[in-house]
Amino acid sequence: MFASLTEETTVHDHRRLGRELDLFDTDPLMGAGLPYWLPDGAVVRHTLEEYVRDAERVAGYRHVYSPVLGKRELYEISGHWDHYSDDMFPPMELGSEQVVMRPSLCPHHALIYRSRSHSYRELPLRIAELGGMYRSELSGVLGGLTRVRAIQLNDAHIFCTLDQAVQEARAALELIARAYADLGIRAARYRLSLPGEGGKYVADPALWQRATALLKEVLAESGVDYEEAAGEAAFYGPKIDVQIADPAGRESTLSTVQIDFHQPERFDLHYIGPDGAKHRPVMVHRSVIGSIERAVAHLVEEHGGAFPAWLAPVQLVVLPVADEQYARAEAVVREAVARGLRAELADPGQGSLGARIRAARLVPYQAVIGAREADGDAVTVRLRDSRRPGTLPVAELLARIAARVEARGTVLWD
Repeated sequence: MFASLTEETTVHDHRRLGRELDLFDTDPLMGAGLPYWLPDGAVVRHTLEEYVRDAERVAGYRHVYSPVLGKRELYEISGHWDHYSDDMFPPMELGSEQVVMRPSLCPHHALIYRSRSHSYRELPLRIAELGGMYRSELSGVLGGLTRVRAIQLNDAHIFCTLDQAVQEARAALELIARAYADLGIRAARYRLSLPGEGGKYVADPALWQRATALLKEVLAESGVDYEEAAGEAAFYGPKIDVQIADPAGRESTLSTVQIDFHQPERFDLHYIGPDGAKHRPVMVHRSVIGSIERAVAHLVEEHGGAFPAWLAPVQLVVLPVADEQYARAEAVVREAVARGLRAELADPGQGSLGARIRAARLVPYQAVIGAREADGDAVTVRLRDSRRPGTLPVAELLARIAARVEARGTVLWD
């Protein structure tokens, strides 16, 4: 029920904590860089995915599904084959065709946009997907959930007019900031990632200058400090990277915002303007929480497994003092589950009350039921942060927990 942490765990390394908390694991027969999710980890992942879908829906995004495979020709058109094939899995022969596991979702979303005609009145058109993609990472760089070969990406593409691009990119940064606040994480810094030397990048100086100027405008309007970094851009354009840092200070990119003129040109995307003529849209790429794998890895390390209450695998543990209160504790668990909470019972057979409390120390809310509480339809409440609000009626406790979960954020009690 509750994973036991080693007492010496002081540095929050998600690879160790993730296994000790029964969130994820790996198996040689599945292969390196291909972790699987255990039940508690699956709860965190599912809750995170539902959170971001809901946030995107409120922000005006429409969700789609697209295949994880595509013909090699698709990635030749997008430019991935010329500029990114070293990071892609080899093509698979399928009759007379070659099929590739996608390294990115943007070519698929470009095709979805192209499949229908569009008027300027429809723009901006925001298409989002939590979709799988695959990258042929070298074994030496793989690690836990931070670098994997099978990636579940929170991705979206906004098709808009040139005049709308800055506002859409700025709104994406605001969505990222709200998500970070709800998740209890923070950006280490913002980076404007620019091209470097070599053939990795699309050779179109005008494209780079236009996109870079717009992203600088976005950053200026957003009021965030940033640093420029040559050689960190996507092959088709510059991007804003939101950097996070692990407990050892190592940085990685979690969220991104990009303005892209390249793929709309490659896929011959257009919309009908107010003049009745065809016009080329701008494509804004953005990811609020990046890959689910990297997001969970960072959350584990940031919180040491003590997730915000709305994200925790178990939100409430009910602890009967003795066997005589077992039936009442079961009833409280059922009431909590009926309220939509994730609740479990800590059986007296699992040890003393103190031992069970320590085993559940990462659970946000603990409800102790002794003889007095059982007689009064109440529980004595303990919080993960050592606060003790006292004895409350069961209905009041469940209502307060449900309200905090619905509000999200990191506050346990108010």
